[in-house]
Amino acid sequence: MHYLDQLNEIQRQAVMHMEGPALVVAGPGSGKTRVLTYRIAHLIDRGIPPYQIMALTFTNKAAREMKERIQSVTGPQAYNVWAGTFHSIFARILRYEAEHIGYLSSFTIYDTDDSKSLIKNILNDLHLSKDQYNPNSVRARISSAKTNLISPKRYEQDQELMAQDRAARRPHFAKIYQEYVARCKRSGAMDFDDLLYRLYELLQNHPDIADKYRKRFPFLLIDEFQDTNFLQYQIAKKLTHYPGSSRNILVVGDDAQSIYAFRGATIQNILDFQNDFKPYGVKTYKLVKNYRSTEHIVQAANQVITHNKRQIPKTIESVRGSGNKIHLIKAMTDNEEGKRVVDAILEQKNRLHLRNRDIAILYRTNAQSRIFEENLRQHNIPYRVFGGLSFYQRKEIKDLIAYFRLAINPQDDEALRRIINYPKRGIGKTTLEKISAQAALSQQTLWQTIPQMSFPSRTQNALDGFTALIKDFRQMAEEQDAYQTALHIARRSGILNELKKDTSIEGLSRMENINSLLDGIKEFTAQKTDDSEQSDLSLAAYIQNIALLTDLDQNLPEGDDFVTLMSIHAAKGLEFPSVFVVGLEEQLFPSFMAMESPEGLEEERRLFYVAITRAKNFLTLSYALSRYRYGQMRYNDPSRFLTEINPQHIEGEKTIAANLQAMNAPSRSGVKGNFKRAAGKLKKPVKVPKDFHPSPSAAIQSGMEVFHLQFGKGKVLAIDGSRDKRVATIFFHELKDQKRIMLKFAKLQILK
Repeated sequence: MHYLDQLNEIQRQAVMHMEGPALVVAGPGSGKTRVLTYRIAHLIDRGIPPYQIMALTFTNKAAREMKERIQSVTGPQAYNVWAGTFHSIFARILRYEAEHIGYLSSFTIYDTDDSKSLIKNILNDLHLSKDQYNPNSVRARISSAKTNLISPKRYEQDQELMAQDRAARRPHFAKIYQEYVARCKRSGAMDFDDLLYRLYELLQNHPDIADKYRKRFPFLLIDEFQDTNFLQYQIAKKLTHYPGSSRNILVVGDDAQSIYAFRGATIQNILDFQNDFKPYGVKTYKLVKNYRSTEHIVQAANQVITHNKRQIPKTIESVRGSGNKIHLIKAMTDNEEGKRVVDAILEQKNRLHLRNRDIAILYRTNAQSRIFEENLRQHNIPYRVFGGLSFYQRKEIKDLIAYFRLAINPQDDEALRRIINYPKRGIGKTTLEKISAQAALSQQTLWQTIPQMSFPSRTQNALDGFTALIKDFRQMAEEQDAYQTALHIARRSGILNELKKDTSIEGLSRMENINSLLDGIKEFTAQKTDDSEQSDLSLAAYIQNIALLTDLDQNLPEGDDFVTLMSIHAAKGLEFPSVFVVGLEEQLFPSFMAMESPEGLEEERRLFYVAITRAKNFLTLSYALSRYRYGQMRYNDPSRFLTEINPQHIEGEKTIAANLQAMNAPSRSGVKGNFKRAAGKLKKPVKVPKDFHPSPSAAIQSGMEVFHLQFGKGKVLAIDGSRDKRVATIFFHELKDQKRIMLKFAKLQILK
């Protein structure tokens, strides 16, 4: 069968779109991946050389699947398409052009832990408190600045940003940001944001190089466009906006599935695309036929998402018939919810003959998994929780990879700090501090500084031995493939011997992890393809490959029969015959952090939309009227999202259906009906001071006494989050209770 014959009419039109900009709005289960891959195959079929096509995705898994599908239509030439994640493709370009921005092509890619470690070292050197300058918050603010194209120099010149920092009692942030960028550059390192920021810098400051890549890739395709951030969209424009260009950019996405604002993604990109490219004759194709879910599930999704104002209107249609109604579970407590959900799973297994792997439990926060795990264990139902510690984040793995990184780039300060005395070789903390102080003073890397210093003979011998070891590894990395080099490093570094000494269960597990890593490197060197990028079997190529793995690369193992437990964010892109969406209560889902912001609430609704559209045949929604949170019993209203589904699509206890019907209302600030409201309302109106005026939200800090118009006087117990996502935990004296409030919208007056 010809590939075009496998498409419906709208899919076919999108695939056959040859010239000019195009937006494909793809509802859940509507075949967006097929459209994207077949469009590339069609371009090749029409004579476009594969190497002139760039396709950007968000996961390595999606890129692999894309190439495999294209190959099934066009043959091996599919491997010449530049298909990969934003970060992997941009890293590839940056390695080719590194000299133009002052880097070597062997630059290191820092992960989150590396960035935090660097920030902690900077705070120590500047004698700044880690309490006042929380490393996580500092890293997030640096990331936000880069994503919005704000350099350290521009940051320091921005009076509003500097005023925010002074009000938030972090007046030295600009200095930290400046030092962070400088040290990354000296170490020959880029963090994940730099892979975008530095590419934009390259295209902006070197028009000849920008023109080179525009001509090289006249066809640009972007998957999951709703998840792009400001900087990614600016780069896309740079690659397509130039004189004489047909602007052959095709983006595929669904505004209703934009759920990554906390990563910097903005729904505005997909909403603005039509206007931005209108002068160039943009075409819009809406894929509205859902091939995944049955009618009751699809209609519920349609009804929920219509409550969002910021959207591209569309109505999804199921092609699979009405199917089963949505089952609703009401529990009095979170423990009862866990029991009833697992009872429902047992019923589906016994009555409907579903396998464990057909079933997923999805929740808003990872902390919710515990109760379901306990109940699954009681019934001997195998399960697996996704979203825990990544394999590559385990200590023993990061230790060995730090040696790999130094073998490729000895200027990598964070890798050197990690293993200069592991396994122990007599280079103590004091020695490292002296080297660090001298490096900071001379603005050099640790590796450059070590030969310039003298220490007592024992320490000097240890340092000389360490530098000789790294030089040996470096030579090996230049001459041998990744596996031979890695095995040599694992043995000569002493890590294998160190781990063999620990015969405990944990120690054996760590040894198994190291062997698993080496097995993976062996597999990497054994895979030879027609892709020129994959033909590089060096340790440097392997390190780049794993450095670009993301937590969005969700790959469920096949063959094992277990119930899947994961957060809704992690479930995006997956599907299951039966899905349980749990914890559907106000303050939990939607999250309390989002409820005071219209944009935040709309994103929570999109998250619910994603959750219910993971289900193919069976969807169960559950909530508890009370649960323990932060060590205290909380009484909850059912989520407002439940009231947005027409009861005709829901089955469950009659009292639940009746209450949902009563709760349904066209306009509501909270849940109405006969449900008991949460405890803790004020018994009398708060007396508002005549001189009340809200203080700047950035100025509010832990320990302050504040006044709230509704809840009265309170004490700020803690502050979480950064910038406009800061949330305060406040104990209000008249309530005799604490609440968590998003400061951006709180209108609090500082009393003292």
